[in-house]
Amino acid sequence: MERRLAAILAADMVGYSRLMAADEVGTIERQKAHRKALIDPKIAQYGGRIVKTTGDGMLVEFPSVVAAVQCAVDKQRAMAEREAEVPDAKRILYRIGINLGDIVIDGDDILGDGVNVAARLEGLADPGGICISGAVYDQVRDRLELPFEDMGDQQVKNIDRPVRVWRWALSQEDPTTAGTDAAKTLPGKPVIAVLPFTNMSADPEQEYFSDGLTEDIITALTHWRSFPVIARNSCFAYKNKAVDIKQAARDLGARYVLEGSVRKGGAFVRVGAQLIDGATGHHVWAEKYDRELADIFEIQDDIVQRIAALVAPELAKAELKRSTNKRVEDLDAWDLCLRGMALLRERKREGNATARDLFSRAIASRPDYSDAYAGLAMSHNMDILIEAAEDRMATATQAVEAAQKAIACDEASSWAHHELSTAYQWLNRIDDALAEARIAVDLNPNDAYALHALGNKSDLAGDPDGIAFMEKAQKLNPADARLHSQLTFLARAYVNIGNHSDAVERARQAIRRRPDYAPAYYILALALDHLGELDEARSALAKCDELSPGFVLSRRDWHPYADPASNERLLEGLRRIKG
Repeated sequence: MERRLAAILAADMVGYSRLMAADEVGTIERQKAHRKALIDPKIAQYGGRIVKTTGDGMLVEFPSVVAAVQCAVDKQRAMAEREAEVPDAKRILYRIGINLGDIVIDGDDILGDGVNVAARLEGLADPGGICISGAVYDQVRDRLELPFEDMGDQQVKNIDRPVRVWRWALSQEDPTTAGTDAAKTLPGKPVIAVLPFTNMSADPEQEYFSDGLTEDIITALTHWRSFPVIARNSCFAYKNKAVDIKQAARDLGARYVLEGSVRKGGAFVRVGAQLIDGATGHHVWAEKYDRELADIFEIQDDIVQRIAALVAPELAKAELKRSTNKRVEDLDAWDLCLRGMALLRERKREGNATARDLFSRAIASRPDYSDAYAGLAMSHNMDILIEAAEDRMATATQAVEAAQKAIACDEASSWAHHELSTAYQWLNRIDDALAEARIAVDLNPNDAYALHALGNKSDLAGDPDGIAFMEKAQKLNPADARLHSQLTFLARAYVNIGNHSDAVERARQAIRRRPDYAPAYYILALALDHLGELDEARSALAKCDELSPGFVLSRRDWHPYADPASNERLLEGLRRIKG
């Protein structure tokens, strides 16, 4: 066989199936236009050869690593400009992976391990981003002045050895945060953290109002792709605490911090908000709003617009207006959904039932309110999660119906697609669950919870790439209140691929976060058994039984994975521990 060393570029369109389902002819025509005007000429400019194309991607060979990387960066920059005016849900973006490796020549085709690694790197890239192997990085690091972030060693599907991965994203090229604490978490991106707004009213019942305002601001900000927003659960770790802004910014990896207060009186509300430079503690912007409650959305939208104007002035007015127009204008429906979400966070049977009534009332008030349907779907999913559903399959079907209505109202709702994914998982529709989870992440790649869910569901379906998604989610959620459970899922995933040392470490991290969390001890016991630490494994299993009597017994026929061999690996460890 003829062999040679080559730079291999693999590219794939993000959300291809979703785009084709929404507008098949339009998607094909736009893709053809991009290839004719940009992609094919750019490849030719840098000496590349298109080996083959698929409906949503292509494989390209380059004689030079530097040429391959520069071509990819030029293409991603130009695509961002060409699609800037297109709504998020219809935007065409590509992921790109580049590897330097030995290839096998088969006519006009190329094969081999070098090609497979490039394809796996493409799957790890962000929408509009690039991932390169360590071999590629070693060749370009001193030749191209491009910001690459080290993602460390990654275990990818069908590749026996770990692959060192470096990532590039267009937003990393913003130099404003170079050398700051924000760059340590998300290099080059002006990260924003929104701390919980303080309820200054005498009525503690209004706590939901200030919490809801904070959450809605965070949600609105995540629509912007020019900067990431620290996840809600990380920020709410600072609720009801005296906060040193500079320290919070360092802990969260944020360049800017938004804090504020809410005071309600009768039919009026006063909202104060301050945007603070996390490095210096200086106020960048501050404002007070005195409004009738009917104007609460105007207050919220104005805050979002001002922040966006400070950190992303390049955004077009049309994009700002599109985000603003998505806001709900009926305070009653908004208020009902805020109360419903507050109840769902309690994870109690009675609270779920009350929340469901509130969401239904919001829908009656505003039939096109996507979030109300998504909340309704979440209430059904929560019933199954806490084992409060009398008929699991019927409840999951209700969740599917509610989530589909949410998507019909707003197809770009990442939340709605996430709830639909979870409902499909309860129904054992694994492929559909994964497809919806991918859509949720495509629509909001900074939603760490959706990213973790995609990783967990990918792992359960037998895709080791799920671990990379879950690890990435940890970086985006440095102080998530649910981190103990997410680390436990991650530990289980490492057990599944046979990386028992990392499984032990993640399980112990979960226990340090929450020492009374029984499932973490269970996974720790399984991982320790595989390492031959039988005494420690039995001690961990005993602790699990002590914290949650009956938990170990309930796992005697545990089969969370689609692959029976994966389930057997979990159960064989349990059998050895129990003798």
